[in-house]
Amino acid sequence: MPAAANPAHVLIDHALSLRWADLPEETRSRARTFLHDSLAVGVAGRNAAHADAVLAMVQGWGAGEVAGVLGRPGLRLPAPSAAFVNAFQIHGQEYDCVHEPAVLHPMATVLAALLAELARGEAVDGERFLTAVVAGVDVAVTLGLAAPDALKFFRPATAGIFGCVAAIASLRQMPREQALDAFGHALALVSGTMQAHLEGKPALPVQVANAARGSLVAIDLARGGMPGVTRPIDGPFGYFALLEVREALAPALERLGKGHRITEVSWKPFPTGRAGHGGIVAMQQLRERQGLSAANLQGLEYHAPPLIHRLVGRPAHQDMEPGYARLCMQYLMAVTLLRGTVTLADFSREALDDAEVLALARRITVINDGNPDLAAFVPARAVARTTEGRELSQAVVAQLGSPEWPLTDQQHSAKASGCLEFAGLAETHDALAQVVAGLERESDALAAVMRSGVLS
Repeated sequence: MPAAANPAHVLIDHALSLRWADLPEETRSRARTFLHDSLAVGVAGRNAAHADAVLAMVQGWGAGEVAGVLGRPGLRLPAPSAAFVNAFQIHGQEYDCVHEPAVLHPMATVLAALLAELARGEAVDGERFLTAVVAGVDVAVTLGLAAPDALKFFRPATAGIFGCVAAIASLRQMPREQALDAFGHALALVSGTMQAHLEGKPALPVQVANAARGSLVAIDLARGGMPGVTRPIDGPFGYFALLEVREALAPALERLGKGHRITEVSWKPFPTGRAGHGGIVAMQQLRERQGLSAANLQGLEYHAPPLIHRLVGRPAHQDMEPGYARLCMQYLMAVTLLRGTVTLADFSREALDDAEVLALARRITVINDGNPDLAAFVPARAVARTTEGRELSQAVVAQLGSPEWPLTDQQHSAKASGCLEFAGLAETHDALAQVVAGLERESDALAAVMRSGVLS
């Protein structure tokens, strides 16, 4: 990128330039894969903690073009409201895909915004819809990659709104100046701090929801002729100056023409914060390969990078909120040792207050290993001491679901099936898989998704 280039121009020009026919098959495949994953996760999110309360709130927001809500057949809301609810649901169970180096969940915002936009105008074919997904993920993740320090603001929301605007610009092939105005307006609407994450409060998915909804407002302001700020990314009061510790924009922007970020996205095989996944898998391996059990565990230390300690090193306690427990390594590893895995059912009130789990959790500690990479999830190591005096150790060198250790087709399908079953829509499994697999051949992407039965 030339020194004087406006990053907003670079990002929007990239989004507008993408064409499905030019994308590598790996990019196309991952776009279909994580679309399917995110739709299923969003359906399961209809039963997330507080999801019904959020829906009730949003239903009072007024009328306009209406759009469907994932997992709630027969319900339609004004498009911005539908974007809000769908984004809340996709992220509400902490089950949505994540780009680890960017520390960002790109699909919760981008997919929710695109589904709402599809309901607001002319039909869009499957190729353009999938291309818009790729464009939005490219832009959101690029902003995440350009921020090498620990999070102060909640990046899935703050970078997410810019990804949404770029995705809609790609979807509608907006005039360049209009798209840039919308990108500028996104800065005025950006919000979401890490305080909700620190406290484990349900406001976390609300911030993602607000970003998806805000992107439609930014788009509409630009369509209405209102000019946006011209330096939203690198201005003295722009995105990086206010929301990140420092920026490394040049190398991140340089990657825009070198593959697509959707191919670097990781599945979440468990409905928890991604930072908890290494500990869950380590506990599974200790349990299955080395004979560790709740009965013989004296104590366990999980030595992991600072990000893990910061995000999931909190103590387990009685009366935890589901959002807190999903970000609590003590709880997650205790559940795994007792039950073999962590599922959507492990965040009910009864499960969260299980005295045996809470007692076991107190024997587990997360240790900051001092890794200088503030965005690293691995390497990590679980060290358990048994009542017989043995020391058991399990290294974690990769995250299950990452590009280095991807889910198999069977595991991906099983996750989707579990999500749909959790929402009472198990019968849509085959139809949803078929629709996503053939989406690029559809002339009307929205009608195709609605045909699957997960949206109406």
